[in-house]
Amino acid sequence: MKTMPQVPFGAVYFRKSNPPREDWERDYAVAAEDGLNIFRHWFMWGAIERRPGVYDWDEYDRQMELAARNGLKTIIAELIHAVPDWAVRQFAHARQLRADGRPLTSNMGVSAAVGGFAANGGGAGALSLNCPEVKEAAGRFLTALATRYKAHAALLGYDVWNECNYSAEVDYGPYGKDAFRAWLKLRYGDLDTLANAWHRYSYADWEDIEPPAVMAAYPECLDWLEFKRDNYYAQMQWRIDTIRAVDSDCLIAAHGVAGAIPNMAANGCDDWLAASKVEVYGFTWIAARKGNQPWRNFHGGDLTRAAARGKPFWHAERQGGPLWLQPQVLGRDKEDGRVAEPEDIRVWTMTSFAAGARGVLNLRWRPLLDGPLFGAFGSYGMDGSRTPRSEMAAAIARWANAPEQQEVFAARPVTGDIGILVVPETQSWDYLLNHNGVSETYSQAMWGAYRGFFDNGLQPDWVHIDDIDRYDALYFPYPIMLTGEHARRLAAWVEKGGHLICEGCPGYFGDRGKVGTVQPNNGLDAVFGAREEEVEFMPDIGDRIRLSLDGQPVAGGGYLQSYRLAGGRERGRYADGRLAAVENAFGAGRTMLVGTHPSVAYFRTDGAANRRYFADVFASTGKAPHVVVSNPALQARLHEGAAGSVLWLINPTRQSQSATFGIGGGHGPLAIRDAAWANTGAAFAEDRITVPARDVLVLRMG
Repeated sequence: MKTMPQVPFGAVYFRKSNPPREDWERDYAVAAEDGLNIFRHWFMWGAIERRPGVYDWDEYDRQMELAARNGLKTIIAELIHAVPDWAVRQFAHARQLRADGRPLTSNMGVSAAVGGFAANGGGAGALSLNCPEVKEAAGRFLTALATRYKAHAALLGYDVWNECNYSAEVDYGPYGKDAFRAWLKLRYGDLDTLANAWHRYSYADWEDIEPPAVMAAYPECLDWLEFKRDNYYAQMQWRIDTIRAVDSDCLIAAHGVAGAIPNMAANGCDDWLAASKVEVYGFTWIAARKGNQPWRNFHGGDLTRAAARGKPFWHAERQGGPLWLQPQVLGRDKEDGRVAEPEDIRVWTMTSFAAGARGVLNLRWRPLLDGPLFGAFGSYGMDGSRTPRSEMAAAIARWANAPEQQEVFAARPVTGDIGILVVPETQSWDYLLNHNGVSETYSQAMWGAYRGFFDNGLQPDWVHIDDIDRYDALYFPYPIMLTGEHARRLAAWVEKGGHLICEGCPGYFGDRGKVGTVQPNNGLDAVFGAREEEVEFMPDIGDRIRLSLDGQPVAGGGYLQSYRLAGGRERGRYADGRLAAVENAFGAGRTMLVGTHPSVAYFRTDGAANRRYFADVFASTGKAPHVVVSNPALQARLHEGAAGSVLWLINPTRQSQSATFGIGGGHGPLAIRDAAWANTGAAFAEDRITVPARDVLVLRMG
């Protein structure tokens, strides 16, 4: 395996038409002088294989030569979804089709002025990798690519899927259908078994089966979503295997968009599955597109860290400059990520480090000169000149890779104060229920819970259902569907001593999306010590729901489920008197069930009552926070390593912020040893700190 720099720090550089060739030698020299150590380039199939079997490597060879000369490492981003125009013609029979029969088209790329791109195609863009001919042609390109560069001194590795995602509503062509039928044969074995599972009783032959053209809450659609995930991620594995067959010593990386919340089902953003296949995982997170709020910027890193499950991860595409004329920014404030200032670069980068990222790449080294993303995202100027933004990035790059910071970047974030439970099937069912835009209850519940804990100075971790044994306290914001297996797993976890706080309608839909006649479903009534009395699915007017929890007012949202006691203890009632919250002891563990979604209300209104609710929820676990900071304007993260602990304190505001702090959570007495990062205006002594505006204080603790 190639050796990575201490902290990979760089940018995406070459995308065929940008930057201009005459600037390359100067740009590489500037990058090296500024402490950058890694570039990623788009090696686009359609830009290299000009005619069948005829490859033009000239410009890519030059990138590798310049990297080796200047001491930079290279990540080759293979882009087989940038398809040659000759392939679109030659394999016209393998065009990906939408559900209505319209084929995907070969278009100019948004992020590269090169043809061959198709929106949300996944696979091989406009073509289906389920077609053996397309897969063979793409495989020849990947083999030629790996063969050419496998021994190059500049090569670090390959990024095998740019922003892992696809659309659930493509690949309805004959090859996609055949792959789906083969998948169903393996799952069900015979048509009668499938007929009973799908409630379709007149299939006479496997050829009668068509993928569902209309997404709705039925078992066939659940299977379609699961097939798409298995199929596209198998294609990801095929990419890896094809490259590894040539180069067994390279790093394999990939990056998503930290999109598992809320797009794991709709767009295949399964960060956990993607990360499981690579040595280093990453995420694209751009404040100009997502929103420049502290909780959002931490969320991207926190989710990717959870998905990486202990593997190193990096902020694979971080904003370094402005974004113009795009729908994501229109109508928003100038300071909401639209114009990146040097201090923004500092806060975004340090936030990612605080969340655990161990590398940062700007998604442009310098801006594109053509296309709709002209002028966007680059730290350096349109002509490649240095800017105050690039100077800030360079300062951080040099700092992060200094030998004395090895201890800082060897430490890792501690396990979160509380976990937020992520169950893929729950999201899939919500996507099918709300496919026509009925509500955004799922995303608002998940993000509302994360923000509720975050705004109380806590570290919430995203916890996949497969990883719950690493946690002793979990919050489940949106539990509307659970398989029987997952319900049993949660019950066993609580019985062994886990503390589960759950919002309304847990497991209302069970296996295959079938509603349970006893609620909570699949035996969870015993776990929660309650039975449903009434339920109301009215998320459009859910903001009217009010309850009292231990005498404190709480706003609800989403759905409403009321209860009668079945062994549990009353904790709260709705405004109309119905039972709203029940606490229960189950085995060695405890549960609390709240029949609506306070998380949705907090996401929508940012209310003080619901912020207190999340503080009280955490207090009910009996745990002490890892870090307590007296000033809520500051965010704190504690990292631990063999050489000692590191405390990161982020101030995203435009004013200097002071506070007292304390370390808890069983980490032992920790005192400040010294500062790894402290700019003018920073101060620290015992338990008091001052962090300058839009800056960070990084303290070594011992």
